[in-house]
Amino acid sequence: MIVLFCGDVVGERATERLAASLPELRRRYLVDLVVVNAENSAPNGLGMGAKQVDQLLEAGADVITGGNHSWDSEESVALLDLPQVIRPANLAPGVPGRGVLHAEAAGETLTVVNLADHCAMKSVKATAGKFLPAYDGWRAADKRGAVLVDYHGDHVLEKQIFAHAVDGEAAAVLGSHTHEATGPLHLLPGGTAFVTEVGMTGPGDGVQGFAPTNLVSGLRGTGNPFSGAMPSVSLGPLVLGAVVLEIRHGRTARLERVSWPEDDAAPEPRTKSGDAGGAI
Repeated sequence: MIVLFCGDVVGERATERLAASLPELRRRYLVDLVVVNAENSAPNGLGMGAKQVDQLLEAGADVITGGNHSWDSEESVALLDLPQVIRPANLAPGVPGRGVLHAEAAGETLTVVNLADHCAMKSVKATAGKFLPAYDGWRAADKRGAVLVDYHGDHVLEKQIFAHAVDGEAAAVLGSHTHEATGPLHLLPGGTAFVTEVGMTGPGDGVQGFAPTNLVSGLRGTGNPFSGAMPSVSLGPLVLGAVVLEIRHGRTARLERVSWPEDDAAPEPRTKSGDAGGAI
């Protein structure tokens, strides 16, 4: 099974470009299943937008994951009722949404588990007093077949410890939330793929995809960057934070980063492992 994972999509421009690119990305990498973190996909970058989620699903996304912005608006909360949409699982009962999804692709089952760390969730009102440690959420999850984790977190240390703790149990632990892609792509000894931060799919300039002006003014004027109006989504060039991985027998065999199709100088499609012509 070949899975494409796209990190936090920020705003409507990024959503539109990713939606336009997904058919070609699926073709080129022979993708069987697409997972997209869309918690910043709303036009203002805060929460999910119904139009944006529909665009992604219609374009070929199979699973939509979230994080701390999953409850930012009524529209975002309503989208948690969709069968393709999940949010962090490590929460006590009573919080809208669910954190685990089972998908079928290439004749196999893939469980997608969405988790988050305390730092990412500490200011979320919808989850106040209901946050549980990520590993508790992992242990409680109904895991079937291969398992992919979207770990939405700030702390490199926590992400790395978690990945090693589930090495050999999860096919992949893919970090999201900080929006700044990390370089190393790890295949751990037990067969778990690990990326500390896949990175965002959004404007590559500014502050995590947002225009810096209001944040800088707040910092200079009051010492608090968030004291003024919320920043708007940047209009800068769009980057793609995404990886593709090949899962065999519940473990990852190969892992690589992908680029926008129009930026790729080698447009020929890959072949699956074992086929003539090599592998992804």
